[in-house]
Amino acid sequence: MSLHVRLRHQFAGFALEVAFDAPSGVTALFGRSGSGKSTIINAVAGLLRPDQGQIRADGVTLLDTDAGVNLPPHRRRVGYVFQDSRLFPHLTVRQNLLYGQWFAPKGPQVSLARIVDMLGIGPLLSRRPGSLSGGERQRVAIGRAILSSPRLLALDEPLAALDDARKAEILPYLERLRDDLHLPILYVSHAMAEVARLASTVVLIEAGKVAAIGPVAQMLSDPANAPGLGLREVGAVLTTVVMAHDADGLTRLDCAAGPLWLPRVTSPLGASLRVRILAQDVMLATTRPEGISALNILPATVRDIRMGEGPGALVRLDVGGEAMLARVTRRSAEALGLAPGRAVFAVLKAVSVAQENVGAAR
Repeated sequence: MSLHVRLRHQFAGFALEVAFDAPSGVTALFGRSGSGKSTIINAVAGLLRPDQGQIRADGVTLLDTDAGVNLPPHRRRVGYVFQDSRLFPHLTVRQNLLYGQWFAPKGPQVSLARIVDMLGIGPLLSRRPGSLSGGERQRVAIGRAILSSPRLLALDEPLAALDDARKAEILPYLERLRDDLHLPILYVSHAMAEVARLASTVVLIEAGKVAAIGPVAQMLSDPANAPGLGLREVGAVLTTVVMAHDADGLTRLDCAAGPLWLPRVTSPLGASLRVRILAQDVMLATTRPEGISALNILPATVRDIRMGEGPGALVRLDVGGEAMLARVTRRSAEALGLAPGRAVFAVLKAVSVAQENVGAAR
């Protein structure tokens, strides 16, 4: 399903003017708080009528102010999940889920049993929302939205109110929904770890405008996007395959440039994983280092270098055909003689990649 969005809306002291076309998959709206992300998703869901705009989902016009089309929210078939789950407190989990089915159109529908199994909420069916953890409530809210048979699932920072443990709990379920249901998802977040694990397309929003759009790996590894993403967030998303679980607690992953060793991951042998590697965790060497503790040494070629306004520089590398970023100082870049085409080695400590940055590849 493709999504076409063109919106203009004026608030007091803030103007939103965005236009983008997103392919099927998970489209993440990423940006700082107040950049306009929630305004966009509210307009898509029909909770906000913009001053001017067009919204089409899979060829169906949800909004066209020029033509006088403005489908009400219940006819747009957008399953909306908010930061707070907004479950009915007087209903059980089962009753909350069945409520979603009341809004489903006639025809084939995903079954309650499948969603319960996919989200791991079977033991919760007889309980009420007040007795659930934050992560459990969000899983139920997502299940309720899916059971309405939406043409599009809209998630507005669904993990923002959860602590790190609850986020780690729910992210695998979101990956499973993405991969098993093939349901188009519009995902709002200002947490890059979530975006890197889930998204296929990233729309970078800055001050009410689209600053950039593209595939997630391309967006995160482009030095030009560093100001909008944040220097601490830029890096690479590598596609890897689990090859071995070693007895000393490390897992070997194979990527296009060679083997990567990380602290043990729970995925089985042969599983395809996304690994997010932050630019600030990558060191560079012009000769293959020896006698160092870092286990991961990947041959690479410098694609280009972007000098920062301060003492830093971002070096974009080619590692087996995929892009990787390294954040170094200008002094180091000059001392190493870095330039496009220069052969180097990217060095990465195994323990520098946090578990939150390893997820299932679609």
